[in-house]
Amino acid sequence: MSEINKWKEADFIKYYFIEDYLFNTVTENFRSRGYLEPEEFFAIVIWKSNRAKTKVKQGLLLKGVTVHDLTAALTKEPTLEDKVKLLIEISFIGLPMASAILAVCYPDDFTVVDYRAIVSLKSLGQVVLSNPSENLLAYLAYNQICKERAIEVGCSLRNFDRYLWAKVFYEGINGLKVLAHGV
Repeated sequence: MSEINKWKEADFIKYYFIEDYLFNTVTENFRSRGYLEPEEFFAIVIWKSNRAKTKVKQGLLLKGVTVHDLTAALTKEPTLEDKVKLLIEISFIGLPMASAILAVCYPDDFTVVDYRAIVSLKSLGQVVLSNPSENLLAYLAYNQICKERAIEVGCSLRNFDRYLWAKVFYEGINGLKVLAHGV
């Protein structure tokens, strides 16, 4: 088999469009199987923070838990808070990483916490108490605010998160708008 045919069979292109892969294929796989495969889990980790991948793997090894067992356990946790707690008990999985994993597994229930999104939400006049990236209750409140605002504007929670991120990318300090001005 030629190298090109092997390349076509491997379907590497799905990783180029990683967000589509995560929020379509991986989300559906989790819904149908009730757990993530290690490659799916680490695709989420790399998408959220590439530099964290080896630390997250180390955290799983230190805890003595497999990706399969950890993500299958998510389905047994009764509340959103319990799902978050399960993940942040793993060394090197903080709230931002946990929120990314949960947003892929449960896109209607969780949003990704990111400093850019927090800045955008504040710029819309929303009060954000404490730091949702560091405080569990603040994250849960932030998540609820985002759900409510998504409903207000008539979009999915995922698209609301994209909007918040893109707003800072474009309008934020040293954002695209500022960078391109006057050039």
